[in-house]
Amino acid sequence: MTNTTPKGFRSTLRTLAGGLFVTTALALSAPTFAQDAAPAAEAPAAPAAEAPAAPTPPDPKTVIATVGDKQITEGDLGLAAEDIGQQLQQVPPAQQRAFLLSVLIDMKVMAEAARQNGLDQTDEYKARAAFLDDKALRRLFFADKIANAVTPDTVKAAYDKYVADFKPVEEVHARHILVATEEEAKQVKADLDSGKPFEVEAMAKTTDPSGKQTGGDLGFFSKGQMVPEFETAAFSLPVGAISEPVQSQFGWHIIKVEEKRESSPESFEQMQQELGQKAIYDAYDAAVAEYKAKLVVDIPDPALAAQVQAQTDATQ
Repeated sequence: MTNTTPKGFRSTLRTLAGGLFVTTALALSAPTFAQDAAPAAEAPAAPAAEAPAAPTPPDPKTVIATVGDKQITEGDLGLAAEDIGQQLQQVPPAQQRAFLLSVLIDMKVMAEAARQNGLDQTDEYKARAAFLDDKALRRLFFADKIANAVTPDTVKAAYDKYVADFKPVEEVHARHILVATEEEAKQVKADLDSGKPFEVEAMAKTTDPSGKQTGGDLGFFSKGQMVPEFETAAFSLPVGAISEPVQSQFGWHIIKVEEKRESSPESFEQMQQELGQKAIYDAYDAAVAEYKAKLVVDIPDPALAAQVQAQTDATQ
């Protein structure tokens, strides 16, 4: 019954353009946010035993292996773990360090073989190296100049603005029973009018798979979230009332309104991640626009230039 209109080209582009950056930034920022949001613990009745000190992080310059005359450092292990990403989670934690070192040793061996075959002098290698160089610099710039700009105070200020700007809307909590034909809907309504519990009838008769588990419960929704015919009927019913059969593109509905209320702002904990992501997106967009304005970007193909401009406009 939900209105499934796409959220738009703008959100798709922003996700594709910024998803990797946001993941990185939130990973960096999440511990700080969590500490900021956590309530203060009550004082213990008796002194607790001191927790063991956290191990000192290894020096990234420490050499842990050599391959010929090439060194592999603790810092290289960290970069390899970052590059492999979630695939590393498939390796048991106790074996991850050895796994990463094996990957790096193989990489050094293959890279040396490539040099001996002159592949480091090819145009393809130089193009790939230049691309990876730009990618690494972009990532470092993002972490240093953009992700670090999003602090707990930034997110809290965004939440305070969200609350100040919030405008309540009417919400309805409803149940429904969905059937294929009007005749079936009329029979369901007659059964309900004779005293059968709505939840029991929904679990027995509805063709909505989730409704069979929840007694037809749709929870709270506001205008614009359901198809028009369903929405009109639900919002016009008084609390406790059961509708006559209502037809939509999904079939025939019998609707019961359980509650009505005015919406209220989500809690900080519920909005924290969304607002943090938005702050990072906004900072990223601003930085790209600022630095792009200082450079001349030329796309000789008019059709391609128009597509790029259209996508840029869609993300504004």
